[in-house]
Amino acid sequence: MMIARISPVFPRRIGRTARLLAGTMVAALIASASPAAAQAAPLEPRVKKLESEMRAVQRKVFPGASDRFFEPEISAPATTPTPNGVSASAPLTDLLQRVDTLETQITRLTAQTEENGFKIGQLEKRLLQLEEQAKQAAAAAAAASAPPATAATPSAPGAGGATTRPVTPAVATTAAAAPSAERIAAVSKIEKPQSADAGEDAYLYGYRLWEAKFFPEAQAQLRFTLEKHPRHKRSSYTRNLLGRAYLDDGKPSAAAKMFAENYEKEPKGDRAPESLYFLGESLIKLNEKPKACVAFAELAEVYPEVAAGRLSDRLVAGRRNAGCK
Repeated sequence: MMIARISPVFPRRIGRTARLLAGTMVAALIASASPAAAQAAPLEPRVKKLESEMRAVQRKVFPGASDRFFEPEISAPATTPTPNGVSASAPLTDLLQRVDTLETQITRLTAQTEENGFKIGQLEKRLLQLEEQAKQAAAAAAAASAPPATAATPSAPGAGGATTRPVTPAVATTAAAAPSAERIAAVSKIEKPQSADAGEDAYLYGYRLWEAKFFPEAQAQLRFTLEKHPRHKRSSYTRNLLGRAYLDDGKPSAAAKMFAENYEKEPKGDRAPESLYFLGESLIKLNEKPKACVAFAELAEVYPEVAAGRLSDRLVAGRRNAGCK
C-alpha cells in the first residue's frame, strides 16, 4: 500500500525538476539570441547544441520514462520577434554608408589633384617657352646693337704696318652686349612718361623708343610692360607694337609669333585686326605666302568693318604681294 501512495508522487517531483531544467535552458537560449550574438555567430548551431544537451538531461533524469509525464525531446522554440529599438544591423549599415561616402570623396579629390597637376605642368611648360623666347630675343637684340669688332694683330717680322683679324666669338659677344656710349646717350634722351598710370607710362615709353627706331630697346621695354602689367588696358597695343618692333628689326619669325599671340589672347582687343594684318606681312617675309593669304582672309571675315575701313588700303596691297586669289 505504501508503494502505491509513493509512485504517483515521484513522477510529479521528477516532472517539476525537468520543467525547471527546461525553463533554465530556454532562458539561456533566449538570452543568447540577442542582436549582438546574432551578429557574432549563427544561431542555428547553438540552438542545436542546447537541444542536444536537453535530451541528454532527459535521458539521465528520466531513463525509460513515458510520454505521460514529459515530451521525449525538446523542440526548437518558436522565433521570438525582435524587440523594438535599433536593429542589430543598423550600426553595420551606417558604417558601410560612411565608408562609401569616404571612398567617393577620395575619388573626387584624386581626380581634382590630377587635373590641377596637369594644369600646373602646362603652365610650367608655357613659362619655360616664354623664358627661352625672351633669352633668344635679348641675345638677338644685343647682337644687333653693335657692329662686329675686329682686333689688330702684330704683323710678321720685317713687314710694315699691322693686319686685322676677326675677334673670337667670346670677345665679339662681350663687345656686342655693351652698346656704344653714343647710343646710350641717345636712348637716355627719350623722355619717360610719369603719371599715375604705371602701365600706360611703360607702354608709351616703349612706343617712343620704337618711334625713334631704337628697336632692341623698344623690344626690351615692351616685354617689360607685358610682364609687369599683363592685364592693362594697353595689353593689345603692347603686343602688337612689340610684334612691329620685331618686324622692323628684321625678325619676322618672332614678329609672327607675337602677332598670332595677340590675336589669340585678345580677339576683341583694340589692335587684334592690325595684328592679323601684320601677321600676313610677317609670313610674306618668311616666304609663307599661302599662310599670309589665310591671315588676310581671317581679317576680312572676322573684322569686315576694319578691313573695309582703316586697313583697306594695306589689306589690298598685302593680298597683292602675297598673290592671293
